[in-house]
Amino acid sequence: MDTKRPLIVIVGPTASGKTGLAIKIAKKYNGEIISADSRAIYKYMDIGTAKPTKKEQEGIKHWGINLVNPDERFTVADFQKYAKKVIQDIRKRGKLPIMVGGSGLYIDSVIFDYKFSTDYDSDLRQKLDTMTTEELIEYSKKHNIKLPENYLNKRYLIRNIERGGKTSDNRKKLIDNCFVVGITTDNGELRNRIEKRIDLMFASGIEEETRYLADRYSFDQESMKSNIYPIVWQMLNEEVNKKEAKRRAVFDDWHLAKKQITWFKRNPFIKWLDIKEAEKFIHDLLFE
Repeated sequence: MDTKRPLIVIVGPTASGKTGLAIKIAKKYNGEIISADSRAIYKYMDIGTAKPTKKEQEGIKHWGINLVNPDERFTVADFQKYAKKVIQDIRKRGKLPIMVGGSGLYIDSVIFDYKFSTDYDSDLRQKLDTMTTEELIEYSKKHNIKLPENYLNKRYLIRNIERGGKTSDNRKKLIDNCFVVGITTDNGELRNRIEKRIDLMFASGIEEETRYLADRYSFDQESMKSNIYPIVWQMLNEEVNKKEAKRRAVFDDWHLAKKQITWFKRNPFIKWLDIKEAEKFIHDLLFE
C-alpha cells in the first residue's frame, strides 16, 4: 500500500475552476478531496457558498464540507487539526489527498504547519467577543494596533489584537511531500465566470436557502456576513431589486477574488498555471 502519496494542493481565486480540476484529478488518480473553504464548513449553506453539488461529488469522497452549524465556532486551528488527520487517513488507504480552496489562512496553516498558541487572556477574549467588527476596528486604531489584511473577519481581528498586531512570516518552508498549484485566470474570463455563477445561484434557489437560514440563524453570525445571504435578504425585504442584488453579489465576489490573488501571490512555493497546464503538471508529478 502506498502511504507516501504526495499532498496535492490546488489554490486560486473564487470561480477560477479549481474545484472542477480537483474533482477531475481525484477521479483520474484515485484521490479524495479536502475542501479548504472557510464558508463551505457550514451546514445548510450550500448554494451561497458554491459547494460542489451532489452530482459533482458523485464517486469522490469530499472532506471539509458541512462540519459545523452556522452558529458554531470553528477556527483555523480547528481546520488544521481536522485536515492533518484526514490527510493521514487518506494516505493510509493508499489514496491521493487533494486539498483545494481559496481560504488562504486555512491552506497556509496546513502546508506550512502553523503553530497555534493556546495562551490568551481570558478576560480580554471575553471582552473582545462581545464587540462588533466595527468596534474591534476602532479598538485597534485607538490602541495603535495595525489592522490585519482580513480585518473584516471578526475572529482574525480578535487574534490580531491579542498579538498586538504583530505578525511573523510563517511561510518559510513547505511540509514534506507537498506540491501547490495556483490556477491563473484572465481577469475578463474570471469576471465572466463570477457573473455566471451568481446567475446560477439565483436559478438554483438562493432565495429559499436565505429564507431558511434567516429563520434559524441571526445575521449577526460571522457565517452569515461573509456570503451572498445579506444581499439576498435585502432583496427579499424589497430594499433592492434582483438586478441590483446580482450586481452587488458579483462585486463582492470580484473583490474577494482580488484579495485571494493578493494573498496567494505572496507564497513563493506556488506553481502558477492555467487549468490545462496544471492538469499536466500534476500528472507529471505523480508519474515522474
